[in-house]
Parts: sequence; C-alpha cells; structure tokens
Amino acid sequence: MTNADAHADSEALGRIRFVLVETSLTGNQGAVARAMKTMGLDQLALVNPRRAPDAEALARAVGADDLLQRAPIHPTLPEALGDCRLVIGASARRRAIEWPLLSPADAARKLLAEAAEGPVALVLGRESSGLSNEELAHCHYLTQIPANPAFSSLNLAAAAQVFAYEIRQAWLAATTADMPATSPADEGAHEPASAEEMAGFFEHLRETLVLVGFAKPEQSHKLLRRLRRLFNRARPDRTEINILRGMLKALGRHANS
Repeated sequence: MTNADAHADSEALGRIRFVLVETSLTGNQGAVARAMKTMGLDQLALVNPRRAPDAEALARAVGADDLLQRAPIHPTLPEALGDCRLVIGASARRRAIEWPLLSPADAARKLLAEAAEGPVALVLGRESSGLSNEELAHCHYLTQIPANPAFSSLNLAAAAQVFAYEIRQAWLAATTADMPATSPADEGAHEPASAEEMAGFFEHLRETLVLVGFAKPEQSHKLLRRLRRLFNRARPDRTEINILRGMLKALGRHANS
C-alpha cells in the first residue's frame, strides 16, 4: 500500500461518527469514547443527553477525554446527521415495520466504504429503550448484534465496543489487502443526498401529500415512515432529490390552482 492509500484509509476512519441519543448516564459517554479510541475512531456526537460530560464521564474515558471534550452536543438527531451521506441505526428493539438489516460486520464494511467519500454515522439509542421509530426513520439501515434472544440488551458502551471493533477489523482487512476503502461498485458513482437534504425532501413530501389529499395530518405517520424507508433504501442522489422536489412543487401549484 502506498503512503497515499494509507492516508486515505486513515481519513475514512476519521469520517465515521458515533452518535449517542439521549444518554442517561455520563459514565456511558466516557466508556463509549474509550471504546472508540481503542479502535482508532475519534468522531463522537451527543444528542440531547440528560447531562453533559462530567467528572464521571472523564473518569470512564480513561485517556479518551479528548473525544468527550470536543464532542458536539446537538438538540436533535437531524442536526447531528446533517452532513452524513450514510446513517446506520443500532438498536435491539423489534420493529413493526421491517427495516433493511445489516450484521455488525456488514454495517462496519458499509460505513468504512462510504466514509471514503464523506461523513457517515452510526446512531446508538438511549440506554433504556434504544431508538424510536421516528429516530430510525433518519437511518438508511438498521444493525443489531446477534445476542442471546432471552437477554439481548447490551450495555451502551459494550455495544459501541462491538461496532468499533468490527469497523477496525474492516479497516485492517482493507489495508492488508492493499485496497483502499472505496464505495462498492453496486452503489453507483453518484453522490447520495445528505441527511439534511433528505430531511428537507421528506418534509416537502409530507406537506404535499396532505395538500393533495392523499394523507391526513393526524394519520400520516405510518405512511411517511414507510415512504422514508423506501427512499432511504433507494438512496437518491442530489440531482434526483431536486427532480423529486420539483415534481412536488408542480403538484402543489396544481392543487392550489
């Protein structure tokens, strides 16, 4: 591997963001930071934690306090994901609506491959209940650790360590094989829309469906969740999103005429 290839692979690791949603225990924040740093990951973000990192978090970080000190705190999940081209949610909860599911190893490979082109995120839910369906709707894929079905709830930091390890293994495999972590051919050469752009499209879609009478505001949540899953699976690029939003604008003008 050339120095340029090695540098590119290291940059890919630096574009993988672990996002913790509404953590209750600051100690878990520190333990996740430690789990990440041991595997060469350093991008941590917090969403509306019960408390900001404190002395307990720093003590549990055991040398990874630099990750905590520079971790941004966002009020909402969409703000934490705005620039991400790929988002994978990690949650053990069963879902009424089936979601595209990846193993931890497949999730790690996909994150690493996409990170060669831009920021990506792994979203970990709150300790008590994981991710809500609304939060998962911001993700392209769901990943679950195949734990004991009778006792499948891992501690947040333990789950983070599993995913960080799998990412490290995928990175080592790519560097050892003398091949840079680039996007797989079946993903296409297009630039996927960012999470922020997708959020704008979904809001535009919701407003238009209500305007034309296809959906009712008080009954549209399940429909919109399914539509989110459809478009997240398709992963439209920025040009395609602009086309879709142009169509929605035309439908809106027609409905108002």
